[in-house]
Amino acid sequence: MRSRHTDTPVAAAAKSGFSTATAYRIEADPRLPSQKNEPRGRRRPDPLAAVWEAEIVPMLEAAPELRAIAVFDEICRRHPEISPGIRRTLERRIRTWRALNGAERQVIFRQTHEPGGLGLSDFTHMGSSGVTIAGEPLKHMLYHFRLVFSGFEHAHVILGGESFVALAEGLQNALWILGGVPDQHRSDSLSAAFRNLDRDAKQDLTRRYHSLMQHYRMMPTRNNTGVAHENGSIESAHGHLKKAVEDALLLRGSRDFTDLDGYRRFIDEIIGRHNARRRKQIDLERSKLRSLPKRRTTDHEEALVKVTSSGGFILNKVFYTVPSRLIGHRLRVQLYDDRLDCFLGSSPLMTLRRGRPKDNGKTGHVIDYRHVIHALRKKPMALLNLVYRDQIFPRQAYARAFDALLEQDSAKRACRIMVDLLALAHERTCEGELADAIESELDAGQLPDPKALARRFKPDAAAVPEVNVELVALSVYDELATVLTVRHEVAA
Repeated sequence: MRSRHTDTPVAAAAKSGFSTATAYRIEADPRLPSQKNEPRGRRRPDPLAAVWEAEIVPMLEAAPELRAIAVFDEICRRHPEISPGIRRTLERRIRTWRALNGAERQVIFRQTHEPGGLGLSDFTHMGSSGVTIAGEPLKHMLYHFRLVFSGFEHAHVILGGESFVALAEGLQNALWILGGVPDQHRSDSLSAAFRNLDRDAKQDLTRRYHSLMQHYRMMPTRNNTGVAHENGSIESAHGHLKKAVEDALLLRGSRDFTDLDGYRRFIDEIIGRHNARRRKQIDLERSKLRSLPKRRTTDHEEALVKVTSSGGFILNKVFYTVPSRLIGHRLRVQLYDDRLDCFLGSSPLMTLRRGRPKDNGKTGHVIDYRHVIHALRKKPMALLNLVYRDQIFPRQAYARAFDALLEQDSAKRACRIMVDLLALAHERTCEGELADAIESELDAGQLPDPKALARRFKPDAAAVPEVNVELVALSVYDELATVLTVRHEVAA
């Protein structure tokens, strides 16, 4: 085209390296080939032409959140003649319509975070992990804390649901491990912790949460209910943590742990490896954190309970047994997520495993057979219809033995033998070994014999030392008194 300003079409074409015919075609129409292409039309009739404007668009305008699959099912119901193969066509058409005519969508605004500025707390369910403790499924959650800037994490195993106690314990553990306090603490709306509470209880819980924040001089913030992306810096970390736990369980080769402490150490190791990879960022953020207070604050609830004639007390729809000598006394109980610390006045008594009500709302039971075995020996038939009979057996072998005794013997004798076995386990401190012996006898088709088992687990006479005490003659004391008198006179 530059040569055409001074030369004929033939000369310009020759200089440009193409034919004279092409030069004259360009002279007639200077548009580019891409500009001459006609838009491709439909190759077949539109299958939605009869229903799109008349039915589908009014549906989308009336209910913008309606799913495409629901629209498809409704159109197929109204018009059986329409082929089911139009589903993908309908979905693409709806997607395009919403892009052109739909409502405005929510926008996520990415934030820049400064070191020491924000810490996040949240809970995540671990029911799909399949973890068991001594063969029993562990229903639990993880309290998850994370610093936004450095990615420092802490996780704490929670046996109950979301609660202020679980939040306070997990948060304080995280802060003291971290060694500092961020400016702000963000959590979700804590709706699960407030569920089923009356107005006064909700206000009390709110006051306690703000007191916790004031103790650590953190500004509390909350994201809106149901808006997970406002807590996105920890919501996405939930998924990474769960995947890391799943990978570690697969590498371990077993999902069963001997006790709860073993599982908690397992989680701590996973978190520790993650924090080690971000050590430089964490050290940088630590220098920007505020100092911790001199001591922790309350991370439990307190209650006063009375020990009844049943040998225990009921707290939060759970019955706990205690030594019968406490019947009639009032105990002060500190409730943690996984335990109860019991006090008589200011004197610590014991720590009990925390129980939960049954799924149907009935009272749960936390039973220690050693608290009631002395009374059962006087009334063994009470075992037959005992409210918490299934929970009194410390191991499955004892429950299996009782079922076998009831099948093959009278109820009176079965209760007597079972009480004797429990008493033997308590008095000889051989609960585990006795359970193994009972299991072996049942597998062999025999019923456990309390007398034979008592002989088997009696103390070894050779292991008991024989102590000979020689009495000192009384005259020795007279000589000692004389020596002390002389020394006193000399000193004077």
